[in-house]
Amino acid sequence: MIGYVTLGTNNLARAAAFYDALAKELGIGRVMETDQFIAWGAPGGCMMSVTKPFDGAPATVGNGVMAAIAAKDRAEVDRLYQLARSLGAQDEGAPGPRGEGFYAAYFRDLDGNKLNAFFAG
Repeated sequence: MIGYVTLGTNNLARAAAFYDALAKELGIGRVMETDQFIAWGAPGGCMMSVTKPFDGAPATVGNGVMAAIAAKDRAEVDRLYQLARSLGAQDEGAPGPRGEGFYAAYFRDLDGNKLNAFFAG
């Protein structure tokens, strides 16, 4: 299915610190890095990356675009949400059930990209 998700940033160092902290909570690390781009993931798994736009124009947030981070359980959803908020993320929906067997929290990163931490089960 999806191999990776890339989100734009206007401040790579700031985005790196934000996503390094979330990746650490998930037990993963950086897998690729250049002066314009950083990706996090696990070998053989889906990756998430941030990049300065190739065209040199400012990064902007896509309306209706969201990247979802799979958590191992509800407690990890809660931890990711609280960690993101402590790092400056904007609340888009506190952790809680979102239908039968789906637990999720929503927040925006420091560039305004919408993220979701979820556990299905």
